Amino acid sequence: MSEERIQSEKMEIFLKGLWKDNPVFVMLLGMCPVLAVTNSVINAVVMGVATLAVLTLSNLLISSLRKLIPGQVRIATYILIIATFVTVADYAIKAASLEVHKALGAFISLIVVNCIILGRAEAFASKNSIGKSVLDGLGMGLGFTLALLLLGSVREILGNGSFAGIDLFGPNFQPLTLMILPGGAFFVLGSYLLLFNWFKHRKEKEQRELEAVTFYTGEATR
Repeated sequence: MSEERIQSEKMEIFLKGLWKDNPVFVMLLGMCPVLAVTNSVINAVVMGVATLAVLTLSNLLISSLRKLIPGQVRIATYILIIATFVTVADYAIKAASLEVHKALGAFISLIVVNCIILGRAEAFASKNSIGKSVLDGLGMGLGFTLALLLLGSVREILGNGSFAGIDLFGPNFQPLTLMILPGGAFFVLGSYLLLFNWFKHRKEKEQRELEAVTFYTGEATR
């Protein structure tokens, strides 16, 4: 395999989590933290970065040990590895900011059972090299963080009139309280899903039209 093709494959593995296989907007995974902690940008980013770190590090370690882990206990081993990194992330957040740690509450610990992390461990890290597994973890983690940031931005701006705690509109702004409530989370998520599906169908339509033009052009030149 040529060097160019290898680099292209690595780039595809990294980028697919951002758009094509985004864990939130495409695969609809990790919905509990997506809906619960995105009432502010800071909470969303901290949860996203914590999940990114756990996902990347667990992918790295699972890929490193994939040939040593017996198949009969692989899921239990994956959960043990993930729980170890979640504990580290929990203490790190608590040391950095007690306020954020309190706001996130039990959702930090629930990273252990996040379908994204266990799913990537079973479907990818256990079957691929360390380098590819790290890229997969980074891509999926960044895609998850980006999704939380997009939801958190809309909800905080409309619900509090601020961004990351910085006031944007002054004292006369009338916030939409619904946006920081659970109902607002469903509304914003649904809007993003609609937008993603629109882009997806538009791209597929353009691809079909391009293939049709290429086909008829090829037929005409024969």
